[in-house]
Amino acid sequence: MTFKPLFHLAYHVDDLDAAAQFYEETLGCRRGRSTETWIDYDFFGHQVSLHRGTPFANAATGKVGDHMVPMPHLGAVLPLPLWRELSERLTEAGTEFIIPPSVRFEGQPGEQWTMFFRDPAGNPIELKGFASEEAVWAA
Repeated sequence: MTFKPLFHLAYHVDDLDAAAQFYEETLGCRRGRSTETWIDYDFFGHQVSLHRGTPFANAATGKVGDHMVPMPHLGAVLPLPLWRELSERLTEAGTEFIIPPSVRFEGQPGEQWTMFFRDPAGNPIELKGFASEEAVWAA
C-alpha cells in the first residue's frame, strides 16, 4: 500500500464550537482527533488542525485577475462536481462570500471555478474547482 503525502496546516480559531459546526456541517469535513483546545479535520484529503486562539491577520493584498484576495488564505483544489456541490451548500447556508462562486480565466489554460469566504473566526478560505487535474497545472 502506498502512502500519499498529505498537507498539514494548523491555525487558530477563536470559537472552537462555532468552527466545528462550520467545518463539519457546512463544509462536510470529517472530524479526527480532538481535545478541549484543538480539533483535527480531513480537509478534502489533507489535515487541518484548528486550535483555540487568536486567528492570523490577513488583508486583501493578493491581486488575482481583477480581484484583490485575502492573504494569507488556505484552500483546496477540487474536482468540479464536488466544487459545484459545495458552492450550492455554502450558498444555501447563507455564506457571505468575499468572491462569490464564479469562473475565472475562462477559455484559457488554467480555467477554474473559485469562491472565497471566511470561516466563523474570519480565516479566509478559497475553494477552486477544475474540470481535470491536468488543468490545475496548465500554463
